[in-house]
Amino acid sequence: MTLDSLGNWRKTHFTKDITSALVGKEIILGGWVRNFRDLGGLKFISLQDKYGERQITIKKGVVSDDVFDKTKVGYQYCIMVKGIVKIFKKAPGGIEIIPSEVKILNKTPEKLPIDMTGETISELDLRLNNRALDLRSLKNQAVFDIRGEMFRSIRRFLFDHDFTEVTTPKIIGTATEGGTELFPIMFFEREAFLTQSAQLYKEQLSGVYERVFEISDCFRAEKHRTKRHLCEILILDVEMAFVSMDDILTILEKLVYNVIKDIREHKMGPLKFIEMENTTILPEIPFPRFQYEEIIELINNKYGFNIEFGEDISTEAYRKLGKDFPGYYYINN
Repeated sequence: MTLDSLGNWRKTHFTKDITSALVGKEIILGGWVRNFRDLGGLKFISLQDKYGERQITIKKGVVSDDVFDKTKVGYQYCIMVKGIVKIFKKAPGGIEIIPSEVKILNKTPEKLPIDMTGETISELDLRLNNRALDLRSLKNQAVFDIRGEMFRSIRRFLFDHDFTEVTTPKIIGTATEGGTELFPIMFFEREAFLTQSAQLYKEQLSGVYERVFEISDCFRAEKHRTKRHLCEILILDVEMAFVSMDDILTILEKLVYNVIKDIREHKMGPLKFIEMENTTILPEIPFPRFQYEEIIELINNKYGFNIEFGEDISTEAYRKLGKDFPGYYYINN
């Protein structure tokens, strides 16, 4: 098969834009073949883009012979379709596209290395080795959709509260949080490190801009393999001047509340798809605030732990606390 070039074609719409208002009009869609059925003289292509799917209907005698012959496509082929929008109640969304021209931009092997239907869950290593395909799964799309809304919500909230977004260096000459858990690298024959935190930079910036934040990667050479120990983390760093600890806690709980509110308002579809609509709930604010001393006393007396003052609270102790306090809460020192 000879592949086509994009040429002067450009997408005129996304799948979400194809509504009854466009019936009878010519449009150009681009995306990937999520499903394909060949019934002899009738073919159906489910074309997927970032927003969803639309049905392309190819009927012999209705479309040209060239288009009919060319639409021998496979799963996840990358194609573009020029055609007319029509009402068809049996099609997903009640709309279909009758193609006048088709371009095959790229093809895939007959047997894909991972299952794209979601019926069979592939091992993580196999998925990561075929990440370009894996990212097209509807579950992954939902996760990234929610994640994008989270970033938008964080930025909107902080900008509305007079914060300035900053970016800080990720290659540093000395440790920012002690000398352990550092990733050393060679920087032009000198030893340097990947940053553990933006803390020192934030402190300097807050002396100028008063309220600053950064969403960025930090790196810590954690030798454990748990959900609480990650070598690379994406972190929201916030710094404020002329405030008390209570002021900071208040702004952060309002931030969390607004982020969840925005996600539920704008991304309920993706939340339902990954079955998290009942766990991503709006918290009550203000969050409960406890002193470290009273939490240590509670853990030792109620749960039978023996944690000394000044020691870290163990993971198991946090699990016990989570049963008594299932929502958000603060532990202050």
